[in-house]
Amino acid sequence: MTKLSFIHSLVFAASFGIATSATAAEIPELTRQEPLDQVDQVTSVSQLSDVRPTDWAFQALQSLVERYGCIAGYPDRTYRGNRALTRYEFAAGLNACLDRVNELIAAATADLVKKEDLATLQKLQEQFAAELATLRGRVDSLEARTSTLEKQQFSTTTKLNAEVVLGITGAAAGRDFIRREFDPVTGTSSEVVDRVSRNTIVGNRIRLNFDTSFTGRDNLRVRLQAANLAALPASVNGDTLTNEGALRFAGGENNELGIDALGYMFPIGENTTAVINANAGAIDDYTDTVNPYFDGDGGSGALSHFATRNSIYYLGNGTAGTGVGVRHKFGEALELSLGYLAGEPSSPAAGNGLFNGSYGALAQLTFRPNQRLGIGLTYIHAYNVDFAGNGAVGSTRANFRSLAESGFLANEVPTSANAYGISASFQITPQIVLNGSVGYTNAQSLQPGNRGNLDIWNWSAGLAFPDFLKKGSVAGVIVGMEPRVSRSSGTLGQAIGRDRDTSLHIEGFYQYQLTDNIAITPGIIWLTAPNHDDRNDDIVIGTIRTTFTF
Repeated sequence: MTKLSFIHSLVFAASFGIATSATAAEIPELTRQEPLDQVDQVTSVSQLSDVRPTDWAFQALQSLVERYGCIAGYPDRTYRGNRALTRYEFAAGLNACLDRVNELIAAATADLVKKEDLATLQKLQEQFAAELATLRGRVDSLEARTSTLEKQQFSTTTKLNAEVVLGITGAAAGRDFIRREFDPVTGTSSEVVDRVSRNTIVGNRIRLNFDTSFTGRDNLRVRLQAANLAALPASVNGDTLTNEGALRFAGGENNELGIDALGYMFPIGENTTAVINANAGAIDDYTDTVNPYFDGDGGSGALSHFATRNSIYYLGNGTAGTGVGVRHKFGEALELSLGYLAGEPSSPAAGNGLFNGSYGALAQLTFRPNQRLGIGLTYIHAYNVDFAGNGAVGSTRANFRSLAESGFLANEVPTSANAYGISASFQITPQIVLNGSVGYTNAQSLQPGNRGNLDIWNWSAGLAFPDFLKKGSVAGVIVGMEPRVSRSSGTLGQAIGRDRDTSLHIEGFYQYQLTDNIAITPGIIWLTAPNHDDRNDDIVIGTIRTTFTF
């Protein structure tokens, strides 16, 4: 059947509620977008009258339908018309019969068509000429639009989607900040007083995602990214003083374009999905972080690393993020996630590679008994990975592998960490969602003669208000404690010590959905006793993030 005759038959079938043999995938989308009840303005009073079963035209078409099988749909190919039809419904059926007779003539079976039937068709065609012209004009328009779309589409298998984030940010309050400084001559470290940068800066993060499907159920993603927003909140001459309050969309420099993510997702059976990451893989590629409306990976939702998801998740990212993840559903309510990501998979040097270098391994059970409640139980084992991983969070002590850079040690030491977390989300009402998480990490030094242990805790509680003031907009507030060393032991642990005080991270944002493709998110982050040290001035960070998606 040609595309034109298919549309003609489909139009008529839709008019009479006839079930066709075509599948949903065969129905052109543009056809579904052109309802026949949206007719042009009539120019004759006769056009307003319906065609009733007692009219000669109705009976004539019924006879033609039954003789020539014009309308496919009912098993016995009968007309089954016993109600009044609009003139446009009737014209759709007449047009189908005209096409059928033309097919018979073209196939040299004209002897099957009676002369009186041809005369009847001619009379019907003359009486319904205006309606037939309107219907055929619409079909021609649909075919022209379909042809244009087919010629202009980007690819038959690849879709391009992009996200551009522009951010204006700066520390509005905060001054004195105490940090550690290592002296290589004496081999000791001491505390020095620095100043928090109060500059207002502007930066961007641009992502181009190329998503390709080969089977309709799989997805190959190639992401190009460029960014130039410096780390925040507190920096002097580019040296980070604390990782608390760091923005999720910050990072990168000089807008250098590179492949930020390369991964392939594909199903294994009905209930299992596998993800292979060649670069920049993260646990949220194969794990539910159970933090709706906050976890938007920096482009939407929360502004900071800490508020985006449970801090222990960043341990599972490794550095380069190369590895594999699997998600398996046990029915509708329970899901198991397993994953492994390596930090230096492409390096042949000793202590590197896919299995001998830094890595993060994750296992999580996610329980969703209904649409309102979600609970995630997480275990992560990491080796030689900064606590921050690809997301800087917590005090300098809590970032165990970064202690050399933070002035506590002369050199980095090999480390191992085991982290345990619980994350939960509960939809109180359609407009109020409660989120919360708790994480515990035990970090250990593996260097002979320099052993040590750190106990690191973090927690958060947040409220999200979807569709606040405008549909599609989201307001959110979160309060919590970024990773803090609560206890240290062993030779190295005693040298490092524990965080002396408790800092609170308080964040509020309002993501205003200006249009379907533009969102503006003003927000504020308040850090009390930054770096878990009440000798430091509180830091207040103001941010305005604008996100364009297309």
